Amino acid sequence: MTAPAPALRTGTAAGRGTLLAATLASGMVFLDATVVNVALPRLGAELRATVAGLQWTINGYLLMLAAFVLLGGALGDRFGRRRVFLLGVVWFAGASLLCGLAQGTGWLIAARFLQGAGGALLTPGSLSVLQASFHPDDRGKAIGIWAGLSGVSTALGPLLGGWLIDTLSWRWIFFINLPLAVAVVLAALRWVPESRDEAASRGGGRRFDVTGALLGALGLGGVTYALIDAPARGVRSLPVLLALLVGVVAAVAFVLVERRRGDAAMLPTGLFTSRLFSALNVFTVVVYAALGGFTFFLAVYLQNVVGWSAMLTGLATVPMTVLLAAGSSRAGALSARIGPRLPLTVGPVVAAVGLLLLRRVGPGASYWVDVLPGVVLFGAGLTLVVAPLTASVLAAVADRYAGVASGFNNAASRAGGLLAVAALPLLVGLSGSGYEQKAQLTDAFRGAMLWCAGLLLAGAAMAALLIHRPEREAPPAQPCPSLPASTPPERRR
Repeated sequence: MTAPAPALRTGTAAGRGTLLAATLASGMVFLDATVVNVALPRLGAELRATVAGLQWTINGYLLMLAAFVLLGGALGDRFGRRRVFLLGVVWFAGASLLCGLAQGTGWLIAARFLQGAGGALLTPGSLSVLQASFHPDDRGKAIGIWAGLSGVSTALGPLLGGWLIDTLSWRWIFFINLPLAVAVVLAALRWVPESRDEAASRGGGRRFDVTGALLGALGLGGVTYALIDAPARGVRSLPVLLALLVGVVAAVAFVLVERRRGDAAMLPTGLFTSRLFSALNVFTVVVYAALGGFTFFLAVYLQNVVGWSAMLTGLATVPMTVLLAAGSSRAGALSARIGPRLPLTVGPVVAAVGLLLLRRVGPGASYWVDVLPGVVLFGAGLTLVVAPLTASVLAAVADRYAGVASGFNNAASRAGGLLAVAALPLLVGLSGSGYEQKAQLTDAFRGAMLWCAGLLLAGAAMAALLIHRPEREAPPAQPCPSLPASTPPERRR
């Protein structure tokens, strides 16, 4: 059971302070997720990075976050949610400082790996401290406020980041985390109560599955390295084949270890006896792969080919975030009435049409005529997907697995983006300094949008054939924080 903590109310100073700490902390993570893509052309030019360097700048962070986010949640349950949350904030801030000071691509990539590890401690902590600290009557409201404000930071992030890149330097998208982290630490020390799972603290709860986390990271890392290194070394080169072999063997070992550990596993394999849960998570990987590939290529293309500033590039995707924030609750309500199959089928098709429209964007393109229609369609399609997907994942498993199901779906979304960023440049023939060559980047961008549209259509076909209405409703107040504004929890009545 969870150790009793003061039952905070949203109208009190302690309640507002706890919300401030959780929202600012998650805002740092979501800001990084949306801004770094916009900075890729500038940091790539300054550090003389290759396409592989840009890929690892994104994927080093995603790899650590996807592999260790479940372990981060377990550490909070055992050692104290506020303590691990604060450790994650300080770790994330320190890694951000290293990112901003980077003098070479290798330095930046190593710092991004460290930043992802800090994010794996911070991301589950920002939500778990709210879940554990607030009175049940105010818990849904508190998480709803957190989701809404985090959504605002996600929407404003590209604009703020673009302004920092244009006005100061790409380094300031990392330095800005330092004052935010100081504010979080002060607020958490002043107002956030400590809480923990007493059974886990005494050693009677679920043991840490460090082996599973490491094997998961090694499996994702091996496959990612093979995909990123293949254009430079050749698909049949020994390092690429060896990395691929290590990744596959680690992935198989991960499945065997988790099966043997049963309910004590980081990812209990019994979850996958639900065909609906399995199908939904494969669907998640496919759809978020399209999202990750789209955001990676669009930011570089708009700056290096179309000739836009970083700020205007950041502005380009704001309508997508606004649609997610404004429409996801309605999409969730629609799914509750008619079931998830139709939204999860129609949404990817609409998003795919948006990506196909964006293939016509070229030098001198108009934002209103050439870019906005595609972005709006993509955002509208994604809006139909995210809330129904999250609710269906939670409803596909027993209540006691709601936390791990939400966490795994979060990791699956990040893994999808990770694999897309690793694979797409190989598939479209972009390598070396090709992202600085307009003709080569144009061909690669149009090919990537075609691949991403194909992924979305494959997801739509999967939803039509394999996804059905869950037999039970999702438990309240268990949102998946991949896209915070798009998965608002139901308030307790």
